[in-house]
Amino acid sequence: MKRKTINKNIKYMGIGLHKGEDIKLKLKPAKSGEGIVFKRVDFEEGKNIIKLDNQNVFELTRGTNLKNEFGAQIYTIEHFLSALYALQITDLNVEIDGNELPIIDGSAFKFLELLEESVIDLEDDIEELVIKSPIYVSKGDKYVIGMPYDGYKITYAINFNHSFLKSELLEMEINYENYKNEISKARTFGFDFELEYLKANNLALGGSLDNAIVITKDGVLNPGGLRYDDEFVRHKMLDIIGDLKVLNRPIKGHLVAVKAGHAINNEFAKELEKHNNI
Repeated sequence: MKRKTINKNIKYMGIGLHKGEDIKLKLKPAKSGEGIVFKRVDFEEGKNIIKLDNQNVFELTRGTNLKNEFGAQIYTIEHFLSALYALQITDLNVEIDGNELPIIDGSAFKFLELLEESVIDLEDDIEELVIKSPIYVSKGDKYVIGMPYDGYKITYAINFNHSFLKSELLEMEINYENYKNEISKARTFGFDFELEYLKANNLALGGSLDNAIVITKDGVLNPGGLRYDDEFVRHKMLDIIGDLKVLNRPIKGHLVAVKAGHAINNEFAKELEKHNNI
């Protein structure tokens, strides 16, 4: 598989989820082998480069975030990374004037739209991360298993002790067509009883029914309802694809995830690194 970048600069502006501020984003071509590099243009020059590397991941409670040794941080990158994985983009310069990615509509679809017509092959190949024997990480009743498989497939199960959102199960081959049509439009979600806590802690200040599904005891607040009957598990699948993109390598294997989240996904990424002797 060839490394990939884009062939032109792409600009976008949108609101950030947690601070609620407008974020200017510029996506620029990169040379083969540069990887995914974030540049905080609002941060001190020389200290504002944050590379996509699992060593730079931190604070995984409500998203996947990166930092560097100088204190520059970038939050909520998992939807963006998920789209990059689907597009097989391995090398990209990302200039941003804030500390979080635009939330857009809470899915990854807009990132696909922005990038898909501009993706080009680079000269070098990139090696797959191959699951040669079972890998397993768990915490309580949450776990991720990786098994050998000729392709990339994810089986995902969620189970919430909630009157409306209970259990959902989905299995899917991860390829571009399936991703775009069946996964990329699934939105992030939260419960109505969480809203007061988030606002009180200066979180989700940019959150609205335009960029998240809000779940009540017997349905959702969003006027348009759900995009898929099982949109919640589809979004969790979107997340794990993005969370594992921190390794910036294509994956060959079958993942089984149960009640997983950003933290355990990252633990699995570490095991996958060890498994491939990285």
